[in-house]
Amino acid sequence: MTDKVQTAIDDLQMKLAFQDDLLEQLNQVVTDQQKQITKLELALETMKVQVNTMQSASQGSGSQHELPPHY
Repeated sequence: MTDKVQTAIDDLQMKLAFQDDLLEQLNQVVTDQQKQITKLELALETMKVQVNTMQSASQGSGSQHELPPHY
């Protein structure tokens, strides 16, 4: 092989190695983000349940917080 061809092959191998590393880093970022999204979805569902529970409780005792008739 000529030096030019060998240099081109070496350059391509180096670029491929960098791309493999970058792909692995990006995959880790996506994996971490998915974990965070899952945690946030769980927190949101928990808060929805808490809000619904609070609303149900306040509706059940709604007469306690009503203003007197003279207002």
